[in-house]
Amino acid sequence: MPKKNFNASVLPKMRAFAAKLIDRKDVVLVGLSGGADSVCLLHFLQYLAKEKHFALAAVHVNHGLRGRAANADEKFCQALCETLKIPLFVKQVDAKAVAQQYDLSPEHGARKARYKAYAQVAKTWGATKLALGHHLDDQAETFLLNLLRGTQLKGLGGIPLRRPLKPGVEIVRPLLCVTRAEVEAYLAQNNLSHVTDQTNFDDVYRRNWVRNTLLPLLETKQPQIRQHLAQFAAQIAELTQK
Repeated sequence: MPKKNFNASVLPKMRAFAAKLIDRKDVVLVGLSGGADSVCLLHFLQYLAKEKHFALAAVHVNHGLRGRAANADEKFCQALCETLKIPLFVKQVDAKAVAQQYDLSPEHGARKARYKAYAQVAKTWGATKLALGHHLDDQAETFLLNLLRGTQLKGLGGIPLRRPLKPGVEIVRPLLCVTRAEVEAYLAQNNLSHVTDQTNFDDVYRRNWVRNTLLPLLETKQPQIRQHLAQFAAQIAELTQK
C-alpha cells in the first residue's frame, strides 16, 4: 500500500478508533510480545500519546516455555523500547507450573500467568488502561473458534473491545479496527521489525488451523469474510451487553 494512501485511509481509522478507548490523562500499559501486532500498537500509541498527552509504558512477559527463542523475544522488546525511549517492564513467569496447578493446557496456563503479570505491573506503575494488540483477523478467528467449539450467543461476541482487568484498570484493544494486512503495512511504512513465533504455523493448535487453513478457504468464496465475521461479532457483543 503506497504511503500516501495508507496515511489517508488507515491512519485516520486507527486514530478515530483509539480515541474512543484512550483518554487524554490515561496511564497506558502496552502488552508487548515483540510480534507484529504488539509492535504496531506500541509505535502507534507513542505517536498518539504525543497528541493526547497520556503516559505510556510497555510490559513483556517471558512465559519460560520456548527457551532461547523466548529469551530472544525478550531482548528484542528491550532493544525496541530503548530505541523508542519507552519504559519497559519485564516479568518472568512459569506458565507450565500454572498450567499444572490449575489443570490447564499449556496455552491456557500461559494466558492465565500472563494476565496475572499484567495486573501486577499495572498496579506497580499505576496504569488505568492495558492496551493489547488484537486485530480484526483475530476477531474473525475467535468467532469461528467459538462456533466450532460450541458456545452460547455471548461467546460469538468474540474478543471484547474493552473489559476490566482489575479495579481501576481496563483492558482496551485499539487495533480491532484493522486487519493483519494493515498491521503489516503499518510496520512496513515505519520500517519496524518484529519477531515471529514459529508455533503460529503449527496446525496442531486449532487457532492456527483456523488462521492458516479455514479462513483462507472461506476467503476464496467471500474475499471480505474476515470483515463480515468481525462485524457480526461486534453486533452480537452489542446485543448481549444490553
